[in-house]
Amino acid sequence: MKTVINVMKGFILFIIIGLSLAFCKKDDFPGNRSGKDSIDYHQVAATQFITAGETKFAYRVLGRKTGIPLVMIASLGSSMDEWDPAVTNGLAQQYQVIIFDIQGVGSSSGKTPDNIPDMAKGVVNFINALGFNKVNLLGFSMGSFISEQIVLTNPALVNKIILTGTGPKGSEGLSNLPNLLKQTAGLNPEQTFLVSHFTPSAASQAAGKLSFERIIKRTENRDSAVTNESAYAGLQAVLAWAQPNPDALTELKNINKPVLIVQGESDLLVPVVNAVRMSQTIPGAQLIIYKDAGHGSLYQYQGNIRFLKQVREEEHQQK
Repeated sequence: MKTVINVMKGFILFIIIGLSLAFCKKDDFPGNRSGKDSIDYHQVAATQFITAGETKFAYRVLGRKTGIPLVMIASLGSSMDEWDPAVTNGLAQQYQVIIFDIQGVGSSSGKTPDNIPDMAKGVVNFINALGFNKVNLLGFSMGSFISEQIVLTNPALVNKIILTGTGPKGSEGLSNLPNLLKQTAGLNPEQTFLVSHFTPSAASQAAGKLSFERIIKRTENRDSAVTNESAYAGLQAVLAWAQPNPDALTELKNINKPVLIVQGESDLLVPVVNAVRMSQTIPGAQLIIYKDAGHGSLYQYQGNIRFLKQVREEEHQQK
C-alpha cells in the first residue's frame, strides 16, 4: 500500500472520471464564436467559497444560463482544475455549470471522507448551502459513485443524472485499481493521464494529448494541489465501493430519474461491463459506448454530437 500511495502523487492529479461532456460541434465551442458566447468560462471563472456545516467549499460557476444547474462531481484525487475545459465550456453553453472541490480536496477545507456515503452527504450539504432544491448531476468515476449515492438517498434533489467511467457498488474489475496505479510508477503526469484514460491507438493518444494540454492551460488562480492524505482517503472510498455487494443492482432499480450512462469500450479502471449492467437495471437508462476509448472517453469524444442530441431529447421529454 505504501507503493500505491507514492504512485498516487503523480497519478492523482489526472485519474479523471467526471462526467463530462462538451457535446457540441467544433464551431459551437467557446472561442470559435464572436460576441458573448466566445467566453472561455473555464479560464476566467473566479473561485468562490461557501460554508456548509464544518466545510468551506471552493467552487466556480460557469456559463450564463438560468434554470436547473448542472453540478459536476469530479474523479478520485481531482480538483476543479482537472476537468477538461472543452467539456466544461461546452456544457456551459447549455447549463449553468458548477464545478467544486469536495471536502479536503483542492481549496476546500476539512478532511476528505474515506467512504462514498459521507462524500455524498457533503455534496448534498454544499448544494443546499447554495440554495438549490433541484439540480442535474454529472459524475465522473468516483464522482459517478457519489452521484449514484445521492440519487438513491436524496432523490428529490436530483432532476437528471449523467454518469461516466461508472459502475455500481461491487463493480467488476474496480478492486484492481491499486495494481493499475502501480503500473504508472515512474511515468510523468502526461504519460499517466494517457495510459489511464486513453487506448494505445494513435487516434486515442492524440486526443488525450490535446485534452491534457487543455487541462493544464489555466495557470492563473489555479486550484490548490490535492494532498496525499486526501488522495489516500479517496482511494479507500473507491476500494470500499468496489467490495462485492449482492444488492447493488437491485438497489439501482429504485432510481426513477432520467439517467444517461457514457462509457469507453476499453475502460481499464471501470470495465464497460459495469455500465452495461447498470443500463439494463436502471429503468429507462440510456447508454452510449464509445469505441476505441478508455476511462476518459468523453475527453476523447468531447465534440461528438450524439451525446448532445440525446441530452436535448431528454430535456424536451421532461418539458
